[in-house]
Amino acid sequence: MTTRITVAAGNARIGDIIYNGLGTGKHPTYAWEAITQVNSVDGLIQLITGHLEGPHGEFWFEPDESVVVVRHPPAEPKPAIAEPHNKRTHGH
Repeated sequence: MTTRITVAAGNARIGDIIYNGLGTGKHPTYAWEAITQVNSVDGLIQLITGHLEGPHGEFWFEPDESVVVVRHPPAEPKPAIAEPHNKRTHGH
């Protein structure tokens, strides 16, 4: 399950999903794009979506400016499975 939250731009993370207007596609579901880079440039936060080689989005914010993102919760660790300590072969 994902969560839509408001964070300060300085707290945006790689992998967060940000709204990019109509983006590079015409369908509204393509308007949400994953942040692939977070940079600090001259006191501003630069968020980049997509790859620099191809079409990408660039967003500039003050570090404390509010940004709405969709964030996936961290993956829960898998429970440890107890293995038997006794690994004898069965020979006859």
